Amino acid sequence: MRPREKVLLLGAGGLTDSELLAVLIGTGTPGEEALDVANRVLASVDGDLHALGRCDPLRLRNLKGIGDAKAISIGAAMELGRRRMGAKEADQVRIARSMDIVHRFRARLIDLEWEEFWILALSRANTPICDLRVSIGGQSGTVVDPKMVFRKALSVRAAALVLVHNHPSGNPNPSLADKSLTSALCQAGKALDLPILDHVIIAGMRHFSFADNRLI
Repeated sequence: MRPREKVLLLGAGGLTDSELLAVLIGTGTPGEEALDVANRVLASVDGDLHALGRCDPLRLRNLKGIGDAKAISIGAAMELGRRRMGAKEADQVRIARSMDIVHRFRARLIDLEWEEFWILALSRANTPICDLRVSIGGQSGTVVDPKMVFRKALSVRAAALVLVHNHPSGNPNPSLADKSLTSALCQAGKALDLPILDHVIIAGMRHFSFADNRLI
């Protein structure tokens, strides 16, 4: 049974990763079906869907049987998946735990190959005011200016803050620099009556919460 027929019969949830990718690819090449092409694409990323999501369309289109149109379709599907994860943010009324923060930021940070540092500005009721990006760096880190952190927070009249950044390496554990920065920002926040409630590091599907680990 062809993948598209299986979708009608079983629903998309009844298909394997290769079959879902074959649906996106649509057609194969001479002597090769779409499922064969899909298997080859997945093999190129060792079957890792997160790695596929990070693939540049320029890389995908150079694989045999893909080309521009199919590379664009795959990229668009991956972006929809990221946006669906992020769409849960709209239902968040109050930030109560670290997973609320992870759900809010994972979609935008999960596939980045560089570090970004964000702050989540909260009201006195711990409801989100807005997400503010503070800095963009490289694979090994990003420079964060404490003055910029609090300038941005005060500009939106935040009552409390959550710090968020990503580790492209996939290791969620904080570095010594992460711990030092968090400590410095927490001290400055106390002086400004602008407490920092947590610092969450997102590393792929894993994360680290300073609050959960009693480091704040």
